[in-house]
Amino acid sequence: MTIDVKTPATASSKPVSPKVMRRSHVREGRPFPLGATWDGIGVNFALFSANATKVELCLFSEDGATEIERIELPEFTNEVWHGYLPDARPGTTYGYRVHGPYEPAAGHRFNPNKLLLDPYAKQHVGELIWNPALFGYTIGSPEADLSFDERDSASFIPKCRVIDPAFTWGRDRRPQIPWERTIIYETHLRGYTMRHPDVPEELRGTFSGMMTQEVTDYIRDLGVTAIELMPIHAFVDDSYLVDKGLRNYWGYNSIGFFAPHPRYLATPFVNEVKEMIAHMHDAGLEVILDVVYNHTAEGNELGPTLSFKGIDNASYYRLAPDPRYYINDTGTGNTVNLSHSRVLQMVTDSLRYWAHEMRVDGFRFDLATILGREPQGFEEDGRFLDACLQDPLLSEVKLIAEPWDCGPGGYQVGRFSPGWAEWNDKYRDTIRAYWKGEDGKLAEMASRITASADLFNKRGRKPWASVNFITAHDGFTLNDLVTYEQKRNEANGEDNRDGHSHNISCNYGVEGPTDDPEIRAVRLRQIRNMLATLLFSQGTPMILAGDEFARTQQGNNNAYAQDNEISWVDWEGITQDGCDLLEFTKRLIELRQQHPMLRRRRFLSGAYNEELDVKDATWLTPAGDEMTPEHWSDPHARCLGLILDGRAQPTGIRRRGTDVTMLLILNAYHDVVKFRLPEVVGGAWWMCLCDTNQATLDEHTRHDFGTEYEVTGRSLLLLEMKPEKRRGV
Repeated sequence: MTIDVKTPATASSKPVSPKVMRRSHVREGRPFPLGATWDGIGVNFALFSANATKVELCLFSEDGATEIERIELPEFTNEVWHGYLPDARPGTTYGYRVHGPYEPAAGHRFNPNKLLLDPYAKQHVGELIWNPALFGYTIGSPEADLSFDERDSASFIPKCRVIDPAFTWGRDRRPQIPWERTIIYETHLRGYTMRHPDVPEELRGTFSGMMTQEVTDYIRDLGVTAIELMPIHAFVDDSYLVDKGLRNYWGYNSIGFFAPHPRYLATPFVNEVKEMIAHMHDAGLEVILDVVYNHTAEGNELGPTLSFKGIDNASYYRLAPDPRYYINDTGTGNTVNLSHSRVLQMVTDSLRYWAHEMRVDGFRFDLATILGREPQGFEEDGRFLDACLQDPLLSEVKLIAEPWDCGPGGYQVGRFSPGWAEWNDKYRDTIRAYWKGEDGKLAEMASRITASADLFNKRGRKPWASVNFITAHDGFTLNDLVTYEQKRNEANGEDNRDGHSHNISCNYGVEGPTDDPEIRAVRLRQIRNMLATLLFSQGTPMILAGDEFARTQQGNNNAYAQDNEISWVDWEGITQDGCDLLEFTKRLIELRQQHPMLRRRRFLSGAYNEELDVKDATWLTPAGDEMTPEHWSDPHARCLGLILDGRAQPTGIRRRGTDVTMLLILNAYHDVVKFRLPEVVGGAWWMCLCDTNQATLDEHTRHDFGTEYEVTGRSLLLLEMKPEKRRGV
């Protein structure tokens, strides 16, 4: 079907009442910058649409309830529609109606009856109310999306607001934490503060709540260096969730890449975000945003028309060979078309806005393989990846890829460009399987705890490129990983069919919580094992917020719709075991930051350096002998040791290191293993810094070379070599 909406007969949105109509003085304006830009005198409006025939700027009352004027943007330059309103000010509320052909079979879905959000809007007003009027076609029509809906959607969609970006940063400075010292703390802005007793009730779940002094003090005192916030861009609650009384809690359903989610603002001003970031910087913490540029909330051909679809569907989305339909490499119905120069510009403009204007320190990209896709597939040096690395601002912030998507060839771990870090799910799965006690995991375990050189040691990449994690928002918490073997997702309303079933988890005898002291002891020791492994591994560790005190989601491993006590951090419910685990975690982080051998800037090779007469890494059997191919291939082996020689060359300069030599011992066997402590050059004995069989890290006992240490079943040790005493000392 083709409908030419230029004609009065089809441009049938309801006319504005003459009683509220006013006439603004409109000037030509400029085609840049895109969006609504306040210059101190008036506001320039600029909107990209290559295929539109007319664009109307719709002005609304401050609360967005009443449309008071429509103004046709007078100029069209380089596929950008633009105009300037000298009477407009910050606080002006607006949206767009875009005219053009309604021809789904050709990829065009223009419908001026639908009010549209500005892709560059810096603030949204109100929340979306699901209604059939939001759809460009008539729901229930035999023609489906080929039909044309004439209802006005303005009453049901959020509006855009012009902002004044002025903000006094004062003495704010970016922490600029080196990658090798970075420890990431993944959390949810709303869930982290909704139950926090020190956050005023009216501020809970907001940027203002996150900057409460007790919150920032806690994160700083934990010892992590960066908070990674799950999506804070404006997003939409899916209609099927709303119908079930649920919300899209995680926020991976973006509709605005420049605007913060309205629900997270405690004030009417977006500068609240800047204030929160300034507080985090003052505490020495970096802020990393989890961003979703791979798809939008508009879904497939049967989805709503909220913004991009009605502005220029054929440009913003990757369309199938039959352009009525969408390429769905994201699994969400649509895929953003970063092969289009203007769409690529929008995404990089968004990143620069958050990095420059908001002073964000880095980004984690959801389904980042999408961003590296060109029409022929994923490319390591795709346009978007290159655009980030050549940009003078973006090349200096932390860039982290989730290196997979749902499309063909979507799994690309280790294949992103130099300068990028990547979530390493191979690390996650291997660590889980090893501590669970699965067969044949020794060799892969060794690779994963040494920064997965098999994946990342190429093109000059460094160990920090491997972002190591055992748990994240998607999946079990660390507590649930050792408590449940089966997911418990009934609260999601999908009959427990959603979420992964392959969790590589173990309940150690009882499914769910138990009072059995032996099972509880094993579970807590396994939590300590995995936290210690994470923080003593080479690479960049990422901790899921709450794992440091054994937070639970009652077995829900897909809490994307649980904006409630299932997902909210329960601060007042922390047990004594949780408090002990918190102190244990703090000490692990201290040890990592104190000892450079636990966070080397170069990959370990295990090769003997004849010039320096040193070997950076030596793998040991429990007998204290160096591992052989036969040992590595033994499927039943569960215990190994790793000497990290502090004399190893620390940088590209050929000289010995001066760091402390360390010994890491990991025993995933269920019973005690006697481990002969090796003799190393320059030392006399070993001092134990960590034994996960103990709930506290205060042992510091002496262990002579050659003695046998009885390593508790399912436990980890970290020891420091102590030098020989010199005569006369």
